[in-house]
Amino acid sequence: MTTALDLTGLTARPAQVWGAVRLVPLVRDEPIGDHRLHAELYGDAAGLVETGPRHAYLSYVPHGFVATWTGDGTPAAAYGTQLAAGGDQVPAATMGLRFHRRTARRQARDRLRFLPMHLSLEGYLALHSGGPTIAWEEWSQRAVGQGLSPRAEEAYAGAEVRGLDDALRLFEIHPGQCGVMVYVADALAAAFAVPHPDDYRALHATLLQDLYGELIHHYATLVLPVADFRARIADTRVGSLGDLRRAAAEQEEAWARFHDTTMAAGLLGHSYTWQSVHRMGRFTLARFRPPFRPKKENHIGEAITDDSGRIAYLKTFRLSEGQVRRGHLLDRLAAHDWHLPATAAGLGIGTAQLGLRLEAAGFGFLLRQDVLDGYRKRARTGTG
Repeated sequence: MTTALDLTGLTARPAQVWGAVRLVPLVRDEPIGDHRLHAELYGDAAGLVETGPRHAYLSYVPHGFVATWTGDGTPAAAYGTQLAAGGDQVPAATMGLRFHRRTARRQARDRLRFLPMHLSLEGYLALHSGGPTIAWEEWSQRAVGQGLSPRAEEAYAGAEVRGLDDALRLFEIHPGQCGVMVYVADALAAAFAVPHPDDYRALHATLLQDLYGELIHHYATLVLPVADFRARIADTRVGSLGDLRRAAAEQEEAWARFHDTTMAAGLLGHSYTWQSVHRMGRFTLARFRPPFRPKKENHIGEAITDDSGRIAYLKTFRLSEGQVRRGHLLDRLAAHDWHLPATAAGLGIGTAQLGLRLEAAGFGFLLRQDVLDGYRKRARTGTG
């Protein structure tokens, strides 16, 4: 299914700025009472996530979310963020390892544990992971037999994003706030939304444990503080408290409109391919990915939507330019049945150029060595 990301019911409120970090609160018109989230903290141990009978990946998994819902629409109690000491202690000289059975797993009839961001990251890592659908002569035996496995991508924990810790600690939580848009150097780093204000207060600090892309880490390190957007009301328009209230409301509406149509346009102005992961009563947990537009803003993410399509939970991850290129190349190859000449023609380049692009993107192992050497020779000599 391909559709745009719709944040109906979530309204942007005036931003707060700390250095290069800008946080834009998201407030719900009406909280969702029959679906709640709380956190399970896993600590700093490395996580081994089983995604299938013989498939797993190793990653940093600091916490999970537990979704609780009720079938009859009655309010469900929020458990809040929970911290519990583990029963087994590991020696200090070794690295701990925590096993997770799948990225989304039902714990009870009305409770689902899932790993935030790992649903969408798993979908990106598994993108066309089976490799060539037809054993064209250019592909290596490894490509045909193993596909793209194993595949690795890098990200930074929020605690490593300069200024984010202070921003989350110092900024006030807006009344009724159910989410936030995180900007670094006015580049959208992540969108986060939950069903209820109590859930957001409990999960606000987990943004420091989330994953952020290479671009965001670099912007936070290198970019100077950003300017604050301040409302300006002409005194000639104000003759009473009622006039002042109306002018302030107009400024809030103008800011929300500017945010949604300009600042967040790279996230909200495009269609995504959605994949349902789990059904929870009237709610659906799904992940989505972009069409991988090179040299443009691209986000992957996951969401819980209700039966009318309204977002109850949302978390996004901004891809780096290198990740976008890799996703774009894989999509183009899959669209042309992994036939290199046809894919190259579709991209408007030569077959040797496509082969070298694959190598630069980290997919050189998919090509036979003699074929790759031939592409390099043609690039050096300018032939072909």
